[in-house]
Amino acid sequence: MSDPAFRRELAQQLRVDSVRAAGTAGSGHPTSSMSAADLMAVLLDGHLELDFQAPEDGRNDHLIFSKGHASPLYYAMLKAAGVIGDEELLTYRKFGSRLEGHPTPRIPPTDVATGSLGQGLPVAVGLALAARRLDRLPYRVWAVCGDSELAEGSIWEAFQHAAWEELDNLTAIVDVNRLGQSRETMLGWDMDGYAERARAFGWHAIVLDGHDVDAIDSALAEAAATTGRPTVLLARTRKGRGVAAVEDQTGKHGKPLEDTDSAIAELGGQRDLTVRVATPADGPAAHRFPAGDGELPSWPAGEQVATREAYGAALTALATMRADVVALDGEVSNSTRSELFAQAHPDRYFEMFIAEQQMIAAAVGMQVRGWVPFASTFGAFLTRAYDFIRMAAVSRADIRLCGSHAGVAIGEDGPSQMALEDVAALRAVHGSTVLHPSDANQTARLVAEMADRRGISYLRTLRGKTTVRTHPDEDVRIGGSRVLRAGDGDEVTLVACGMTVAEADKAADALDARGVRARVIDCYSIEPIDADTLATAARETGGFVTVEDHWPEGGLGDAVLSALARHPSRPALRKLAVADMPISGTPAELLHAAGIDAEAIAAAALDLIDDRAEAVV
Repeated sequence: MSDPAFRRELAQQLRVDSVRAAGTAGSGHPTSSMSAADLMAVLLDGHLELDFQAPEDGRNDHLIFSKGHASPLYYAMLKAAGVIGDEELLTYRKFGSRLEGHPTPRIPPTDVATGSLGQGLPVAVGLALAARRLDRLPYRVWAVCGDSELAEGSIWEAFQHAAWEELDNLTAIVDVNRLGQSRETMLGWDMDGYAERARAFGWHAIVLDGHDVDAIDSALAEAAATTGRPTVLLARTRKGRGVAAVEDQTGKHGKPLEDTDSAIAELGGQRDLTVRVATPADGPAAHRFPAGDGELPSWPAGEQVATREAYGAALTALATMRADVVALDGEVSNSTRSELFAQAHPDRYFEMFIAEQQMIAAAVGMQVRGWVPFASTFGAFLTRAYDFIRMAAVSRADIRLCGSHAGVAIGEDGPSQMALEDVAALRAVHGSTVLHPSDANQTARLVAEMADRRGISYLRTLRGKTTVRTHPDEDVRIGGSRVLRAGDGDEVTLVACGMTVAEADKAADALDARGVRARVIDCYSIEPIDADTLATAARETGGFVTVEDHWPEGGLGDAVLSALARHPSRPALRKLAVADMPISGTPAELLHAAGIDAEAIAAAALDLIDDRAEAVV
C-alpha cells in the first residue's frame, strides 16, 4: 500500500506546480487545480494504470480532464509522472508550447481536447463503450469533472447512457469545490443532493472528503470493485486549497495568485517528487472483428433511389470489408437507414437514442482507440451537438457524420425537421469535409472515401428518391464534381447539389428549348469544392446560377463565390436558396415556393443573360 504521507506531499507538489505554472504564464486556473490535487495524487499513486512512455498501448487506462480549465493540475501530474520536465511546465500558455491553456492531444497521452465544459464525461462514455464492446479489454476510464459543469445537459446524457450500458469500467470524479466562475454553484456543498441525482440515474455514488487521501484511496478502490454500473466519486473540496488568500474565496477563479512566492511558501515550498505510475498488466491485444470480401453497392442508371438508403447500404458493405468501421445513430436509424448496418453488424452498432451530444462524444471517444465511427441523425438535429463537433476538430478527431432529411424537399414534416443551416455550420468547422451527393452511386463512393478521411466529414442525404445519373465506374471523389452537360456554346453555368441537381437539369432543358445553352455542374463535394471545374466554367460561360436547398448563408452559393473570388474575370452570379421560413407541403410545392425549382432556375439564368447583354450595350 502506498504511503499516505507521500500522497499528501505529492498533492502539495501538484498545488505548488499549478501555482508556479499559472504565475509564470500570468493567467490560468490555479485555484480550480488546487481543489482537486489530493484526488489526482491518489489516482496517480496506486490506481491509474497508464504507461506514459507508451501512450499508444491499447491496455492503458484513460484519464479525461472534463474540467479542462484545471490544466495546471494536469500538467503538474505529467511532470510528476516524468512525462515533462520543469522547464516545459513553465512554458504553460506560451506561444508554441504543448501546454496550452486547456489540454489538447498535442501533449500525449491527452486523448481529446477539453475546455468546453460538459464534454469530457460524454467522451469518457465513448471510450468506456470502446473498451467494453469493441476492444474488449479491461482498461478503465477516469473522468475528472467540475461541479459547475454538472449544470450542463450533456453531463446527464452521459450519466443516463453510461448507466444504461452498465459501464462499470467508468469512474467520474467530481471536484465539488462549490464555487463557479462568478458565484456559488446550484447545489453548493449539498452532497446528498448530488448523490441522489446520480443514484437516480443508476450510478453508484460515493460521497467523500476530497482532501482525505485515505478516504480517496478507499473510494477509488471501491469504484474499481463495483460491478454492473458506473461509479461517481463526489468529493467535497475547497477551491484554492492550502493558500488562505484564495481558499474558498469568490472572485479568484481563472486568475494567477497575486503573491506566488508567498503561496508557494505557505504550501511548504517546491518539491521534486516523482511518482511511479502503474502500467497495465500483460494481456491479450485489443479485439478485432473479422473483415471479409465484398464490394460497394451500385445501382443502374435511371433507377430511383434515396441517398439515405444508399448511405445505409454502403456503410453496411463497407463494414463487411473493413473491420474497424462502427456506426452510431440517434434513434432514427429507420430514417437514416443505418438500421441496415445494425442488422448486419450488431456488435459494431451503437444506439445512442435522442442524445445527439452524447452520440458525437461517443464517436470521438471511439476514434481515440482507432475505430472508424460514422454517426447519423437528421441533419437538423446535428445542430444540437455543434459544440461537440467544434471541439472534435480541436481534438484533431476523425469522425464521420451523416445528416439525413435535408432541406425543404422533405415535405410535409415542416421546418422543425428540415436541415437548412447544416452545410454552413459544418463548412465552418476547421478542416471539415462537406458532401451532398445527388444520387445513390455518388453516395456509396463518398461513404467509402470518408472512412479514410482525416478530420470531420459530413455527408448530407435526402429523404426522397432521386434518379441515378452517375455510372458506378465514374470517378467520384472528395473534392470532385460531375458535369452533367457542357458544350462549346454554353452561355450560363448552373451549379447544384443534392435534390436541386434534377431541377437544374430540367431548367437546362427549358433553356435549351429557348435557344440558350446551359452547362450543369453537380457539385457533390461542397468542401473542398472542385475549384478547377468551376474556373473552367467561369472562363467558358457568361455567368453562374447556384441553387441549393439550404439557407442563402454559408452554403453552396457561398462556397462557389469563395472558389471564384480570385478568378481574373469573376462572372456574374445569381444565388438561389431558401430565403423565407418554409411551411408544410409537398416537396414540389416547397421547392417552387422557395424559388429553387426548375422554373426559378431557368428564370434566374435568363435574367442573368439579359443583364449581361444590357451591360455590354
